[in-house]
Amino acid sequence: MPELQAVVDEIAEEMRATPLRGEVATYIPELARVDPRYFAIAIVDARGEIFTGGDADVPFSIQSISKVFTLMLALGKIGDRLWQRVGREPSGSRFNSIVQLEAERGIPRNPFINAGAIAVTDAILAGHQPRETLGEILRFMQFLAADDGVYIDHKVAASEQRTGFRNAALANYMRSFGVIDNPVEYTLGVYYHHCAIAMSCRQLAMAGRVLAHFDSEPSTIRPVLTAERARRINALMLTCGHYDGSGEFAYRVGLTGKSGVGGGILAIAPGKASIAVWSPGLDVSGNSRLGQLALERLSKRMEWSIFGA
Repeated sequence: MPELQAVVDEIAEEMRATPLRGEVATYIPELARVDPRYFAIAIVDARGEIFTGGDADVPFSIQSISKVFTLMLALGKIGDRLWQRVGREPSGSRFNSIVQLEAERGIPRNPFINAGAIAVTDAILAGHQPRETLGEILRFMQFLAADDGVYIDHKVAASEQRTGFRNAALANYMRSFGVIDNPVEYTLGVYYHHCAIAMSCRQLAMAGRVLAHFDSEPSTIRPVLTAERARRINALMLTCGHYDGSGEFAYRVGLTGKSGVGGGILAIAPGKASIAVWSPGLDVSGNSRLGQLALERLSKRMEWSIFGA
């Protein structure tokens, strides 16, 4: 098997030379300002070694990748009762679609589409003030990344709040069915701010260790997530982590993963590696174009596909 840093260097160089980078997200004004020439990759292996390439220490808005970590928190708080208010099936629709909510009486298909993540955020908020809940989420991310430098980009959060009309529609519709318990403005405020968490690929790959469930994970990390719950979250990432592009990602890359419209992807090779990539240009499904290509090449060269070499 090739040496990992050499593979990372090769992929970073190949991505730098790739002209077709997709389009940055424009519906969130602050994201439209990001330079599409960025590319970053970071990997933490089972021994705890870190391998990086490109702009691996440049922070970016993780957007929907935060939904993986809020799902962890919600399951830790209320366990399987969470599944009474959000499903576990792929949506096959755009991440902000309202159509299925109408057909399915306000129950979102899965925790990674916008409606599902709003419902998960509401479950975490229960009994707390928004500022307290947001502080809990941020501290959790800093803890997993082993880095207090993880922060919330308040400009991005404000930008999302100014333009989040469809998310408000989703939340109000779910509130009408009793899926959302808290005032909609409270739940959405927390939601926008945790999506606006900024991390580098190095920090994000470190945070993903808990999902890879290495035997060598620090004792402070291991109790956060049992092997069984990590396996189930990975299953949801495989089937739902790239919205209506999830099947294509599984077919091409063969890893579990969660994307964000900021251009990041957190991918997991269970037992082997936690991987973060970032390139701001997106494909038509809202997933990083170069990020997917880089992960496809990494998975093939390292023989990390969960479906076999």
